[in-house]
Amino acid sequence: MNADTTDTAPVPGSRSFKRAFDDIRSGLRQTELWGHLGWQDIKQRYRRSVIGPFWLTITQGVIALGLGLLYSQLFGLPIETFLPYIVTGFIVWGFISGCITEGMQTFISNEGLIKQMPAPLTIYALRTVWRQTLMAAHNVIVYVIIVAIFFPALSQQYGIQDDACTTGNGLCHPGIDWSILSAAPGFAILALNAGWVTLMLGVISTRYRDIPQLINSLIQLLFYLTPIVWPIDQLYAGNGRDGVSWALPIIELNPLYHFVQIVRAPLIGQHIDGKSWLVAIGITIVGWALALVVMRNYRARVSYWV
Repeated sequence: MNADTTDTAPVPGSRSFKRAFDDIRSGLRQTELWGHLGWQDIKQRYRRSVIGPFWLTITQGVIALGLGLLYSQLFGLPIETFLPYIVTGFIVWGFISGCITEGMQTFISNEGLIKQMPAPLTIYALRTVWRQTLMAAHNVIVYVIIVAIFFPALSQQYGIQDDACTTGNGLCHPGIDWSILSAAPGFAILALNAGWVTLMLGVISTRYRDIPQLINSLIQLLFYLTPIVWPIDQLYAGNGRDGVSWALPIIELNPLYHFVQIVRAPLIGQHIDGKSWLVAIGITIVGWALALVVMRNYRARVSYWV
């Protein structure tokens, strides 16, 4: 029998949705294993460092502060509302991009464990998502500090544009209130999507090693197309930028914008359009359906591909 055929032939009976569901269910139950592996990844990355993973916090703070000061001057925006916008945007974007870029390497980087330890593939995906969650948690410290400093400006109605609430030119945000708690279910939905993205892209990238290079290039493009370092408020008609208001519908077609919004908006007292929740929930359902199909068809082949 040809060697190539042997390496990629699935085990008889392995291509079923039941096995795919069992893999996910078993992986979710082994919280101690993937939780420990994810935490060890963080500790190993900053081994022998004096302040350890808090370098993540410092790096995030320096980047956000530098870009916040720069773009607030370029766009003519008040720093007390624009800096929290950039900080929260970077935290959420860091989680999203980290899950995508590291998710594509999930099975490749765990080659040794996959070949030596009979464990559900879902464990390695959860390890990646948990690691990114821990990194995001360290970065939240920057958010807490920034919001504490600028809380007087964020706890009342405000606009990213100076005159948005007084003249009606642009968006007027309600300010931080009890709706900040909706950031928790928003992040839960984000983490759910990180799970299927990691599983699906991990399998595809294990088979086709050029995929990570292509997606990494797209991630850079999507960063600039997603309102992270520039506020979408500037695209609304009536605030001096009518000439580019045509771009608003295009930006709203970007699913990453909606995922950022369901977490960022409540954290800084902004209104969330119900459309963002619908898009996020819809993508979650469709994404997991696609991931299950991929797991059903190719789960048994991953150990041969790594």
